Amino acid sequence: MPSDDGNGMPDLLLSAAAPDAGIAIVAAITTELVTETQKRHDFSPLATAAVGRLMTGAILFAASIKGRERLTLQISGNGPIGPIGADAWLLEPDLLGARGYARNGNVDLPLNARGKFDVAGAVGDGSLHVIKSYDVGQPYVGVVPLYSGEIAEDLAAYLVKSEQIPSVVALGVLANPEGVRAAGGVLAQVLPGADEKAVATLEERALAMPPVTTLIKQGADAHELMHALAGPIELRSHRTIDLRFACLCDRARVEAALIGMGADELRKLAGERPETEATCEFCKKLYVFTSDEVNALAESIA
Repeated sequence: MPSDDGNGMPDLLLSAAAPDAGIAIVAAITTELVTETQKRHDFSPLATAAVGRLMTGAILFAASIKGRERLTLQISGNGPIGPIGADAWLLEPDLLGARGYARNGNVDLPLNARGKFDVAGAVGDGSLHVIKSYDVGQPYVGVVPLYSGEIAEDLAAYLVKSEQIPSVVALGVLANPEGVRAAGGVLAQVLPGADEKAVATLEERALAMPPVTTLIKQGADAHELMHALAGPIELRSHRTIDLRFACLCDRARVEAALIGMGADELRKLAGERPETEATCEFCKKLYVFTSDEVNALAESIA
């Protein structure tokens, strides 16, 4: 893969709408975010591409969330990368946090027939889970079979099948062993009553649009990604949201996970080792518990 540096565009999520045309569109630059994830997990370039696409997709899907809502994408496939997942949620009104993981971050496969990362081969067959957690009430969970395993096509298929929203989704991650060179994506949704001419224009633009990573490496920011897809369609009501790697883990959550093991297993752990370590699968932060602390957790169950 190319090894030259990216253009340094800051991570950003931009959303807009064309009310007269009946189209909503969001675009994001996620290079820094995917870079941070790759470094924390020491992902292979292929795993970086897979998780980076999914994280970017989660960010695009989360463009309209509010308050303490959270958007989670999970792919359960039978490929060598294993399950992968990504979360996105608001840290502040104009700041979105995101994180991602893969069961096997060392996965490596030959490039596919198009000379691209074989994300579909790494993912395999399986299902896409879209989870929307709200301030109150039960989360919404949508599950669809994977369409291709390439992630962008799977997200577009989900929007059509589960939410009846015809959509265009383009995602891209350019990475090599030295790091991430470009990452980002764009999502356009056709709303009920959309203008047929505008929809036809969108379809034509989607077919002719260069790869997202090509545009980013040429200097495109989120605004330019958006207009590369929208073309002459007039967009209004722009909203800008900054992006940052973040995690929801803390010591209390890890304690709860340990308690879930049961009192007998915790006493066994405390007797076998002076310290018990637990690592967050999303941010790789290490939590250490002494044998006395593990015993205390066991007693709290009793």
